Amino acid sequence: MAQMQNRLTSLDALRGFNLFFLVAFGPVVLNFCNGVPNGIMDWFFTPLSQLLRHEEWEGLTPWDTIMPLFMFMSCASIPFSMARFRREKDYSAYLRRVSRRVVLLWLLGFIIQGSVRDLNPDRIYVFTNTLQSIAVAYLVASLLFMFSKLRTQIVTFVLLLLAYWGAMEFISVDGFGGGQYGPDNNLAEWIDRVVLGRFRDGAMLQPDGTVAFAPWYTNTWILSSLTFAATGLAGLFCGTICKSASLTPKKKGLWLLGIGVALTVAGWTWNIEMPVIKRIWTSSMCLVAAGYSFLLMALFFWWYDIKGKTTCLEFLRTYGLNSLVAYTLEEMVNFKSIPHSLFYGLEQYIGAFYPFVLALGQAIVIYLILLAMKRLNIFIKV
Repeated sequence: MAQMQNRLTSLDALRGFNLFFLVAFGPVVLNFCNGVPNGIMDWFFTPLSQLLRHEEWEGLTPWDTIMPLFMFMSCASIPFSMARFRREKDYSAYLRRVSRRVVLLWLLGFIIQGSVRDLNPDRIYVFTNTLQSIAVAYLVASLLFMFSKLRTQIVTFVLLLLAYWGAMEFISVDGFGGGQYGPDNNLAEWIDRVVLGRFRDGAMLQPDGTVAFAPWYTNTWILSSLTFAATGLAGLFCGTICKSASLTPKKKGLWLLGIGVALTVAGWTWNIEMPVIKRIWTSSMCLVAAGYSFLLMALFFWWYDIKGKTTCLEFLRTYGLNSLVAYTLEEMVNFKSIPHSLFYGLEQYIGAFYPFVLALGQAIVIYLILLAMKRLNIFIKV
Protein backbone atom coordinates (compact mmCIF):
# COMPACT_ATOMS: atom_id res chain seq x y z
CA MET A 1 0.00 0.00 0.00
CA ALA A 2 1.33 3.44 -0.83
CA GLN A 3 0.21 7.01 -0.72
CA MET A 4 -0.12 8.76 -4.09
CA GLN A 5 3.00 10.68 -4.99
CA ASN A 6 4.02 13.06 -7.75
CA ARG A 7 2.82 11.31 -10.90
CA LEU A 8 2.51 11.98 -14.59
CA THR A 9 -1.16 12.81 -15.10
CA SER A 10 -1.38 11.48 -18.65
CA LEU A 11 0.25 8.19 -17.69
CA ASP A 12 -2.30 7.59 -14.93
CA ALA A 13 -5.13 8.55 -17.29
CA LEU A 14 -3.89 6.29 -20.10
CA ARG A 15 -3.39 3.41 -17.69
CA GLY A 16 -6.92 4.02 -16.46
CA PHE A 17 -8.24 4.10 -20.03
CA ASN A 18 -6.59 0.76 -20.74
CA LEU A 19 -8.01 -0.90 -17.62
CA PHE A 20 -11.45 0.65 -18.18
CA PHE A 21 -11.43 -0.86 -21.66
CA LEU A 22 -10.43 -4.24 -20.22
CA VAL A 23 -12.68 -4.57 -17.18
CA ALA A 24 -15.71 -2.46 -18.14
CA PHE A 25 -16.20 -1.21 -21.69
CA GLY A 26 -15.08 -4.35 -23.51
CA PRO A 27 -17.06 -6.98 -21.57
CA VAL A 28 -20.20 -4.80 -21.34
CA VAL A 29 -20.31 -3.82 -25.01
CA LEU A 30 -19.40 -7.31 -26.22
CA ASN A 31 -22.19 -8.89 -24.18
CA PHE A 32 -24.61 -6.29 -25.54
CA CYS A 33 -23.55 -7.06 -29.12
CA ASN A 34 -23.97 -10.78 -28.47
CA GLY A 35 -27.52 -10.15 -27.29
CA VAL A 36 -28.62 -8.27 -30.41
CA PRO A 37 -30.64 -10.64 -32.67
CA ASN A 38 -29.20 -11.52 -36.06
CA GLY A 39 -30.34 -9.22 -38.82
CA ILE A 40 -30.55 -6.09 -36.65
CA MET A 41 -27.81 -3.67 -37.67
CA ASP A 42 -25.40 -6.52 -38.42
CA TRP A 43 -23.28 -4.03 -40.36
CA PHE A 44 -22.54 -2.28 -37.04
CA PHE A 45 -22.69 -4.85 -34.25
CA THR A 46 -20.80 -7.66 -35.99
CA PRO A 47 -17.65 -5.58 -36.75
CA LEU A 48 -17.86 -3.99 -33.30
CA SER A 49 -17.90 -7.37 -31.57
CA GLN A 50 -14.92 -8.49 -33.64
CA LEU A 51 -12.93 -5.48 -32.44
CA LEU A 52 -13.53 -6.61 -28.85
CA ARG A 53 -12.10 -10.10 -29.39
CA HIS A 54 -8.58 -11.39 -29.88
CA GLU A 55 -7.46 -11.96 -33.45
CA GLU A 56 -7.43 -15.67 -34.21
CA TRP A 57 -3.87 -15.48 -35.54
CA GLU A 58 -2.45 -12.82 -37.87
CA GLY A 59 -3.44 -9.20 -37.41
CA LEU A 60 -4.15 -6.96 -34.45
CA THR A 61 -7.50 -5.90 -33.01
CA PRO A 62 -7.98 -3.15 -30.38
CA TRP A 63 -8.53 -5.92 -27.83
CA ASP A 64 -5.08 -7.31 -28.68
CA THR A 65 -3.43 -4.00 -27.78
CA ILE A 66 -4.54 -4.08 -24.13
CA MET A 67 -1.80 -6.43 -22.93
CA PRO A 68 1.14 -4.71 -24.70
CA LEU A 69 -0.12 -1.30 -23.56
CA PHE A 70 -0.31 -2.58 -19.98
CA MET A 71 3.27 -3.83 -20.29
CA PHE A 72 4.40 -0.60 -21.98
CA MET A 73 3.00 1.60 -19.22
CA SER A 74 4.38 -0.58 -16.42
CA CYS A 75 7.85 0.24 -17.72
CA ALA A 76 7.08 3.85 -18.67
CA SER A 77 6.74 4.58 -14.96
CA ILE A 78 10.28 3.43 -14.17
CA PRO A 79 12.00 6.82 -14.77
CA PHE A 80 9.50 8.42 -12.39
CA SER A 81 9.37 5.84 -9.62
CA MET A 82 13.01 4.72 -9.66
CA ALA A 83 14.96 7.89 -10.48
CA ARG A 84 15.95 8.46 -6.86
CA PHE A 85 17.80 5.14 -6.67
CA ARG A 86 19.82 5.89 -9.80
CA ARG A 87 20.57 9.43 -8.69
CA GLU A 88 21.82 8.22 -5.29
CA LYS A 89 23.49 5.13 -6.80
CA ASP A 90 21.70 3.02 -4.20
CA TYR A 91 22.13 -0.23 -6.11
CA SER A 92 21.30 -2.68 -3.33
CA ALA A 93 17.99 -1.00 -2.46
CA TYR A 94 17.15 -0.73 -6.14
CA LEU A 95 17.80 -4.40 -6.81
CA ARG A 96 15.78 -5.40 -3.76
CA ARG A 97 12.83 -3.34 -4.95
CA VAL A 98 13.04 -4.64 -8.51
CA SER A 99 13.39 -8.24 -7.32
CA ARG A 100 10.41 -7.92 -5.01
CA ARG A 101 8.26 -6.48 -7.77
CA VAL A 102 9.25 -9.16 -10.26
CA VAL A 103 8.62 -12.00 -7.80
CA LEU A 104 5.27 -10.63 -6.65
CA LEU A 105 4.09 -10.05 -10.23
CA TRP A 106 5.11 -13.59 -11.13
CA LEU A 107 3.36 -15.13 -8.13
CA LEU A 108 0.22 -13.05 -8.60
CA GLY A 109 0.08 -14.08 -12.24
CA PHE A 110 0.54 -17.67 -11.14
CA ILE A 111 -2.43 -17.36 -8.78
CA ILE A 112 -4.66 -15.51 -11.24
CA GLN A 113 -4.20 -18.12 -13.95
CA GLY A 114 -5.79 -20.71 -11.68
CA SER A 115 -2.76 -22.87 -11.06
CA VAL A 116 -2.99 -22.45 -7.30
CA ARG A 117 -6.71 -21.92 -6.82
CA ASP A 118 -7.60 -25.14 -8.64
CA LEU A 119 -5.81 -27.20 -5.99
CA ASN A 120 -5.10 -29.60 -8.83
CA PRO A 121 -1.47 -30.65 -9.43
CA ASP A 122 -2.35 -31.43 -13.05
CA ARG A 123 -3.05 -27.74 -13.62
CA ILE A 124 0.26 -26.29 -12.50
CA TYR A 125 1.21 -23.93 -15.33
CA VAL A 126 4.47 -22.12 -14.78
CA PHE A 127 4.53 -19.27 -17.32
CA THR A 128 1.20 -18.30 -18.82
CA ASN A 129 -0.12 -14.98 -17.55
CA THR A 130 0.01 -11.31 -18.52
CA LEU A 131 1.56 -10.30 -15.18
CA GLN A 132 4.38 -12.79 -15.65
CA SER A 133 5.22 -11.35 -19.06
CA ILE A 134 5.15 -7.88 -17.49
CA ALA A 135 7.56 -9.15 -14.82
CA VAL A 136 10.02 -10.18 -17.57
CA ALA A 137 9.69 -6.84 -19.36
CA TYR A 138 10.01 -4.89 -16.11
CA LEU A 139 13.12 -6.81 -15.03
CA VAL A 140 14.99 -6.11 -18.26
CA ALA A 141 13.87 -2.47 -18.52
CA SER A 142 14.64 -1.66 -14.89
CA LEU A 143 18.12 -3.21 -15.00
CA LEU A 144 19.00 -1.32 -18.17
CA PHE A 145 17.59 1.89 -16.69
CA MET A 146 19.94 1.63 -13.73
CA PHE A 147 23.05 0.21 -15.34
CA SER A 148 23.15 1.56 -18.91
CA LYS A 149 22.79 4.70 -20.95
CA LEU A 150 20.06 5.48 -23.46
CA ARG A 151 22.21 4.47 -26.44
CA THR A 152 22.80 1.02 -24.96
CA GLN A 153 19.09 0.66 -24.27
CA ILE A 154 18.22 1.51 -27.88
CA VAL A 155 20.80 -0.94 -29.23
CA THR A 156 19.45 -3.63 -26.89
CA PHE A 157 15.90 -2.93 -28.12
CA VAL A 158 16.97 -3.46 -31.73
CA LEU A 159 19.02 -6.57 -30.92
CA LEU A 160 16.11 -8.17 -29.05
CA LEU A 161 13.83 -7.71 -32.06
CA LEU A 162 16.46 -9.06 -34.44
CA ALA A 163 17.31 -12.00 -32.16
CA TYR A 164 13.67 -13.09 -32.08
CA TRP A 165 13.33 -12.67 -35.84
CA GLY A 166 16.59 -14.49 -36.53
CA ALA A 167 15.65 -17.42 -34.32
CA MET A 168 12.20 -17.75 -35.91
CA GLU A 169 13.60 -17.49 -39.44
CA PHE A 170 16.77 -19.55 -39.35
CA ILE A 171 16.38 -22.20 -36.64
CA SER A 172 14.49 -25.34 -37.63
CA VAL A 173 13.82 -28.26 -35.28
CA ASP A 174 11.51 -31.26 -35.72
CA GLY A 175 9.54 -29.54 -38.46
CA PHE A 176 9.11 -26.34 -36.43
CA GLY A 177 10.66 -22.98 -37.31
CA GLY A 178 12.65 -22.18 -40.40
CA GLY A 179 10.50 -19.17 -41.24
CA GLN A 180 7.17 -20.84 -40.47
CA TYR A 181 4.65 -18.73 -38.56
CA GLY A 182 1.65 -21.02 -38.27
CA PRO A 183 0.14 -21.80 -34.87
CA ASP A 184 1.48 -25.37 -34.89
CA ASN A 185 4.82 -25.05 -36.67
CA ASN A 186 6.61 -21.93 -35.37
CA LEU A 187 9.80 -22.19 -33.32
CA ALA A 188 8.36 -20.37 -30.29
CA GLU A 189 5.69 -23.09 -30.04
CA TRP A 190 8.31 -25.84 -30.13
CA ILE A 191 10.42 -24.17 -27.43
CA ASP A 192 7.44 -23.80 -25.08
CA ARG A 193 6.48 -27.44 -25.58
CA VAL A 194 10.02 -28.64 -24.87
CA VAL A 195 10.87 -26.31 -21.98
CA LEU A 196 7.51 -26.16 -20.20
CA GLY A 197 6.23 -29.61 -21.11
CA ARG A 198 3.24 -30.58 -19.01
CA PHE A 199 3.59 -27.30 -17.11
CA ARG A 200 2.41 -25.41 -20.19
CA ASP A 201 -1.14 -24.08 -20.13
CA GLY A 202 -3.54 -26.59 -21.67
CA ALA A 203 -1.03 -29.46 -21.50
CA MET A 204 -2.17 -32.77 -19.99
CA LEU A 205 -0.05 -35.71 -18.87
CA GLN A 206 -1.31 -38.91 -20.51
CA PRO A 207 -1.42 -42.36 -18.84
CA ASP A 208 1.52 -43.51 -21.00
CA GLY A 209 3.67 -40.64 -19.72
CA THR A 210 3.47 -38.49 -22.84
CA VAL A 211 2.18 -34.94 -22.85
CA ALA A 212 -0.79 -33.87 -24.95
CA PHE A 213 -0.85 -30.20 -25.91
CA ALA A 214 -4.22 -28.49 -26.33
CA PRO A 215 -4.66 -27.42 -29.97
CA TRP A 216 -6.59 -24.32 -28.86
CA TYR A 217 -3.68 -22.92 -26.83
CA THR A 218 -1.28 -21.10 -29.14
CA ASN A 219 0.23 -18.36 -26.93
CA THR A 220 3.99 -18.64 -26.43
CA TRP A 221 6.18 -17.32 -23.63
CA ILE A 222 9.80 -18.48 -23.55
CA LEU A 223 11.17 -17.16 -26.85
CA SER A 224 8.55 -14.40 -26.77
CA SER A 225 10.27 -13.06 -23.64
CA LEU A 226 12.74 -11.41 -26.01
CA THR A 227 9.97 -9.26 -27.46
CA PHE A 228 8.27 -8.83 -24.07
CA ALA A 229 11.52 -7.19 -23.00
CA ALA A 230 11.56 -5.06 -26.16
CA THR A 231 8.02 -3.85 -25.39
CA GLY A 232 9.17 -2.96 -21.89
CA LEU A 233 12.11 -0.99 -23.28
CA ALA A 234 9.74 0.91 -25.57
CA GLY A 235 7.80 1.90 -22.47
CA LEU A 236 11.05 2.92 -20.77
CA PHE A 237 11.89 5.18 -23.73
CA CYS A 238 8.46 6.78 -23.40
CA GLY A 239 8.97 7.43 -19.70
CA THR A 240 12.46 8.82 -20.35
CA ILE A 241 11.07 11.34 -22.84
CA CYS A 242 8.26 12.41 -20.51
CA LYS A 243 10.69 12.74 -17.58
CA SER A 244 13.33 14.70 -19.52
CA ALA A 245 14.14 18.11 -18.06
CA SER A 246 15.78 19.29 -21.30
CA LEU A 247 12.63 19.03 -23.42
CA THR A 248 9.69 21.38 -23.35
CA PRO A 249 6.23 19.78 -23.02
CA LYS A 250 5.53 20.53 -26.68
CA LYS A 251 8.76 18.83 -27.80
CA LYS A 252 7.98 15.85 -25.61
CA GLY A 253 4.61 15.51 -27.31
CA LEU A 254 6.21 15.76 -30.75
CA TRP A 255 8.79 13.10 -29.85
CA LEU A 256 6.05 10.77 -28.64
CA LEU A 257 4.04 11.36 -31.81
CA GLY A 258 7.01 10.97 -34.16
CA ILE A 259 8.25 7.77 -32.54
CA GLY A 260 4.72 6.37 -32.54
CA VAL A 261 4.32 6.97 -36.26
CA ALA A 262 7.79 5.59 -37.05
CA LEU A 263 7.31 2.39 -35.04
CA THR A 264 3.83 1.78 -36.46
CA VAL A 265 5.02 2.19 -40.04
CA ALA A 266 8.09 0.03 -39.38
CA GLY A 267 6.00 -2.72 -37.80
CA TRP A 268 3.41 -2.92 -40.56
CA THR A 269 6.18 -2.78 -43.18
CA TRP A 270 7.95 -5.68 -41.44
CA ASN A 271 4.60 -7.50 -41.50
CA ILE A 272 5.21 -8.14 -45.22
CA GLU A 273 8.04 -10.49 -44.27
CA MET A 274 7.26 -11.36 -40.62
CA PRO A 275 3.52 -11.37 -39.85
CA VAL A 276 2.02 -9.37 -37.01
CA ILE A 277 0.92 -12.07 -34.55
CA LYS A 278 0.11 -11.13 -30.99
CA ARG A 279 -0.17 -14.71 -29.69
CA ILE A 280 3.54 -15.36 -30.30
CA TRP A 281 4.54 -11.67 -29.90
CA THR A 282 6.42 -11.36 -33.18
CA SER A 283 8.93 -8.55 -33.61
CA SER A 284 6.65 -6.84 -36.12
CA MET A 285 3.75 -7.01 -33.64
CA CYS A 286 6.01 -5.61 -30.94
CA LEU A 287 6.78 -2.59 -33.12
CA VAL A 288 3.15 -2.00 -34.11
CA ALA A 289 1.89 -2.31 -30.53
CA ALA A 290 4.66 -0.03 -29.26
CA GLY A 291 3.80 2.46 -32.00
CA TYR A 292 0.14 2.47 -31.00
CA SER A 293 1.16 2.88 -27.35
CA PHE A 294 3.35 5.89 -28.19
CA LEU A 295 0.53 7.44 -30.23
CA LEU A 296 -1.96 6.98 -27.40
CA MET A 297 0.55 8.41 -24.94
CA ALA A 298 1.10 11.40 -27.26
CA LEU A 299 -2.64 12.02 -27.35
CA PHE A 300 -3.09 11.76 -23.59
CA PHE A 301 0.07 13.80 -22.89
CA TRP A 302 -1.16 16.57 -25.20
CA TRP A 303 -4.64 16.58 -23.67
CA TYR A 304 -3.77 16.32 -19.99
CA ASP A 305 -0.19 17.58 -19.53
CA ILE A 306 0.04 20.18 -22.31
CA LYS A 307 -3.53 21.45 -22.62
CA GLY A 308 -4.25 20.90 -18.95
CA LYS A 309 -7.69 19.44 -19.61
CA THR A 310 -9.45 17.50 -16.89
CA THR A 311 -12.25 15.89 -18.91
CA CYS A 312 -12.82 12.34 -17.63
CA LEU A 313 -9.61 12.70 -15.61
CA GLU A 314 -10.82 11.49 -12.24
CA PHE A 315 -12.93 8.75 -13.82
CA LEU A 316 -9.92 7.31 -15.68
CA ARG A 317 -7.50 7.86 -12.83
CA THR A 318 -9.81 5.84 -10.59
CA TYR A 319 -8.82 2.87 -12.73
CA GLY A 320 -5.25 3.99 -13.34
CA LEU A 321 -4.21 4.55 -9.74
CA ASN A 322 -5.10 0.97 -8.83
CA SER A 323 -4.66 -0.75 -12.19
CA LEU A 324 -3.27 -3.93 -10.65
CA VAL A 325 -6.29 -4.20 -8.36
CA ALA A 326 -8.67 -3.63 -11.29
CA TYR A 327 -6.99 -6.35 -13.34
CA THR A 328 -6.87 -8.80 -10.43
CA LEU A 329 -10.52 -8.29 -9.49
CA GLU A 330 -11.62 -8.78 -13.10
CA GLU A 331 -9.59 -11.96 -13.47
CA MET A 332 -10.18 -13.57 -10.07
CA VAL A 333 -13.52 -12.53 -8.58
CA ASN A 334 -16.94 -13.25 -10.06
CA PHE A 335 -18.96 -10.20 -9.04
CA LYS A 336 -21.70 -11.20 -11.47
CA SER A 337 -23.27 -13.12 -8.60
CA ILE A 338 -24.33 -9.78 -7.11
CA PRO A 339 -26.45 -8.51 -10.03
CA HIS A 340 -27.67 -12.09 -10.58
CA SER A 341 -28.93 -12.23 -6.97
CA LEU A 342 -30.74 -8.92 -7.44
CA PHE A 343 -32.07 -9.20 -10.98
CA TYR A 344 -32.34 -12.92 -11.81
CA GLY A 345 -36.06 -12.47 -12.50
CA LEU A 346 -35.24 -10.34 -15.53
CA GLU A 347 -33.67 -13.26 -17.40
CA GLN A 348 -37.03 -14.65 -18.50
CA TYR A 349 -37.95 -11.31 -20.06
CA ILE A 350 -34.70 -10.09 -21.63
CA GLY A 351 -33.21 -13.46 -22.65
CA ALA A 352 -29.98 -12.97 -24.59
CA PHE A 353 -29.41 -9.55 -23.00
CA TYR A 354 -29.17 -11.02 -19.49
CA PRO A 355 -25.36 -11.58 -19.75
CA PHE A 356 -25.11 -7.88 -20.61
CA VAL A 357 -26.87 -7.03 -17.31
CA LEU A 358 -24.47 -9.27 -15.40
CA ALA A 359 -21.40 -7.79 -17.13
CA LEU A 360 -22.63 -4.27 -16.42
CA GLY A 361 -23.21 -5.18 -12.78
CA GLN A 362 -19.71 -6.60 -12.45
CA ALA A 363 -18.18 -3.47 -14.02
CA ILE A 364 -20.10 -1.23 -11.61
CA VAL A 365 -19.04 -3.23 -8.54
CA ILE A 366 -15.36 -3.14 -9.53
CA TYR A 367 -15.54 0.60 -10.21
CA LEU A 368 -17.13 1.28 -6.82
CA ILE A 369 -14.35 -0.68 -5.11
CA LEU A 370 -11.69 1.30 -6.98
CA LEU A 371 -13.47 4.58 -6.24
CA ALA A 372 -13.63 3.78 -2.53
CA MET A 373 -9.91 2.95 -2.52
CA LYS A 374 -9.07 6.25 -4.22
CA ARG A 375 -11.14 8.27 -1.77
CA LEU A 376 -9.45 6.48 1.14
CA ASN A 377 -6.03 7.16 -0.43
CA ILE A 378 -5.31 3.44 -0.75
CA PHE A 379 -3.08 2.65 -3.72
CA ILE A 380 -1.79 -0.90 -4.08
CA LYS A 381 1.61 -1.39 -5.66
CA VAL A 382 4.03 -4.30 -5.68
